[in-house]
Amino acid sequence: MADKKNRKNNRNNRNDYDDDFNPRLRKQRKKACPLCSDANFVLDYKNFDIMKKFVNDKGKILPRRTTGACAKHQRDITLAVKRARQIAVLPYTQE
Repeated sequence: MADKKNRKNNRNNRNDYDDDFNPRLRKQRKKACPLCSDANFVLDYKNFDIMKKFVNDKGKILPRRTTGACAKHQRDITLAVKRARQIAVLPYTQE
């Protein structure tokens, strides 16, 4: 009976791996803001090619975690996409 308990405890208390290791949680490198990192990159609401990088296939504005933009530039992106929709450069929705 005591042998069964010891075997069970030994199975759960293995010391052959790191205590902090969790294969489900991988540390990902933080994305750099495309507007901060490139000094020549200008966000122009009249340029369709630039605007479509920040909009998904349904026409929704992509979130910060997807675009990698900082908070300041994400607000600028949102404003530019809304202006582009207003002047019909970008559609409000895709069909």
